[in-house]
Amino acid sequence: MSGQAAVDLANPMYYNNRELSWLNFNKRVLEESSDLNNPLLERMKFLAIFSSNMDEFFMVRVAGLKDQVKAGFNKPENKAGLTPKQQLNRISIKAHELVSVQNRVLIEEILPSLEQEGFYLKKPEDMTKDQLLFLKDYFDNEVFPVLTPMAIDAYRPFPMLLNKSLNLVVMLENDEPDAEMDRVAIVQVPGVLDRAIEVPSEKNNTFVLLEDVLEYFIDRVFQGYTVKNVNTFRITRNADMEIHEEGARDLLLEIEKELKKRKWGAAVRLEIKSQDMDQHVLDYLLEELEIHYKDVYEIDGPIDLTFLFPFTKKLSTLREGLTYETFIPQLPEDLASREDIFEKTLQQDVLFYHPYESFMPVVDFISQAADDPSVLAIKMTLYRVSGDSPIIESLTRAAEKGKQVTVLVELKARFDEENNVQWAKELEKAGCHVIYGMHNLKTHSKITLVVRKRAGQIERFVHLGTGNYNDATAKLYTDHGLITSKKEFGVDATNFFNYLSGYMNKPKYNHLVVAPFDIQDAFIKLIDEEIDIHKKHGNGRIIAKMNSLTDKRLIMKLYEASNAGVQIDCIIRGICCMRPGIPGVSENIRVISIVGRFLEHSRIYYFHHNGERKIYLSSADMMTRNMIKRVEILFPIVDDSLKDRLIDFLHLQMSDNAKARYQDNEGNYHYVAHEQEDLYIDSQLESLNAAYRIREDEE
Repeated sequence: MSGQAAVDLANPMYYNNRELSWLNFNKRVLEESSDLNNPLLERMKFLAIFSSNMDEFFMVRVAGLKDQVKAGFNKPENKAGLTPKQQLNRISIKAHELVSVQNRVLIEEILPSLEQEGFYLKKPEDMTKDQLLFLKDYFDNEVFPVLTPMAIDAYRPFPMLLNKSLNLVVMLENDEPDAEMDRVAIVQVPGVLDRAIEVPSEKNNTFVLLEDVLEYFIDRVFQGYTVKNVNTFRITRNADMEIHEEGARDLLLEIEKELKKRKWGAAVRLEIKSQDMDQHVLDYLLEELEIHYKDVYEIDGPIDLTFLFPFTKKLSTLREGLTYETFIPQLPEDLASREDIFEKTLQQDVLFYHPYESFMPVVDFISQAADDPSVLAIKMTLYRVSGDSPIIESLTRAAEKGKQVTVLVELKARFDEENNVQWAKELEKAGCHVIYGMHNLKTHSKITLVVRKRAGQIERFVHLGTGNYNDATAKLYTDHGLITSKKEFGVDATNFFNYLSGYMNKPKYNHLVVAPFDIQDAFIKLIDEEIDIHKKHGNGRIIAKMNSLTDKRLIMKLYEASNAGVQIDCIIRGICCMRPGIPGVSENIRVISIVGRFLEHSRIYYFHHNGERKIYLSSADMMTRNMIKRVEILFPIVDDSLKDRLIDFLHLQMSDNAKARYQDNEGNYHYVAHEQEDLYIDSQLESLNAAYRIREDEE
């Protein structure tokens, strides 16, 4: 770069907009539904994941941008330089394109493939006489009793419809000759009933959707009126919660109050059936919902494909071979001989790699601590847990046995608030000390401290992880964890919990790096050191694996490292605001995204450091919110053998040419090419097979 004009690394041209980058990620999810290497029902499931992702995107991200526009905020965001209105316009164009692809994949690819397997999704109009009689009985006995038709007139205004609920708008005319003008009514499709109804069939498995049955028999709901037309629609509402912690005497009550509001936020999206809806009816809905035509999404097929989650589960019970081959998580490599986890940890650090290695040893670690008379205290953070969590059960049992149990429950974990409020109440009732974190910060750290006393000596065991203490998602998300008995980690964990629960100055840690701010500063320092080392030795190397990268300060520092010649590989599943491969800016940076059977969730940061090999795991992505708005933990791996395993894992992921896509210098993603079938590398499949091989070797 010597002799050249300095490059402005803050130039908006060098950055991807966060929201558009997220849509690119969900496009990669959608692509999996067309990948013939995935079993048929798994392809269907990716359509459901895409649909669920879009729901959350509109409820939170689009809703937030709309709030900014309503408030008159028109300043550009600080990376790609787009105003809220510009972002909404580009989101609308991209989202409509993706929804069109989703419709096409379902109608032209998935449903025909299902029919080849003997599964048919039909309309009532296509049923035989006997099948229609079955549907009529089903409607009269199962559907009609739970319907609540809502008339709209001077005395009964347009109803406040639930977020994400499926509804029918019905236009009626009175059969009386002197009747008033046409009437309008809304009928909500009952969410308590299965969307896909199986209809008796001798030759195949035939299903019909609940809303189609309701539409077919709708005249039975409005006797004395003629149904002129009926249309299916669905609205998505603003579901982002505004928690006013200033002056909130009880955060628990504040959360519960906001949860009630979530169902009734302002409408941000309207989904309708393609070509079915009368223009006057559409105009009426737009006026009542107070949204623009660009917020309308026409669906050529069923609205809301999240129903495919239970539908694929049902179909998998009727036909084998249409899902991923069942896989059983194996014992972790460090516990392959089934040693006692506490005794093993006294000898060495124990590394976990879920879901290939079972999460149950972590569950057992807490359960065993609850029952061990020598254990004095258990302290842990909870961000998201499963609906029937064995970890919660162990904590309550420990408290009932008189142990000191402290649990930080993050009440502001988005869309898990209600679940966490309930767990907080249950833990308090059992005698646990429950705390809710720090003012205006989300506690996203994953840490457990177990303190026990044996032979007059205090022993501390610390679990640190990249993922939640959730035994359900641990079967679907890839994460790493560590259990250590090293004294300095135990001291750090003690100080961390005391800092969260009491009054004390911010501790000085031996190993842990804790956000807000410190993790960002640590990354800056590590990158600067790598730049300096590269200038001396020419072997600068950084590999960073995370879910998302948005923090501008860190991106600019990575650009600086690239310009200094440091080779940088980033494995980023989701949002990436950094653009690789720009001459003079990021030509030494490569970015790939892996979307496959498991959701890549682990955060690993590797700095070569002239062979010293500094490796960190973290609960934090390189996102501004994680750096300055959350309590996060970055922790080092100190054992060389564990470093070797993590570096091998990173290299495996970088060699993926089955599920990996690379980002070009304009922010677009493309499949990584593979020229020969025998060089086809699926990193997730390789990790799964490796877990089995380790187990077989032990046996």
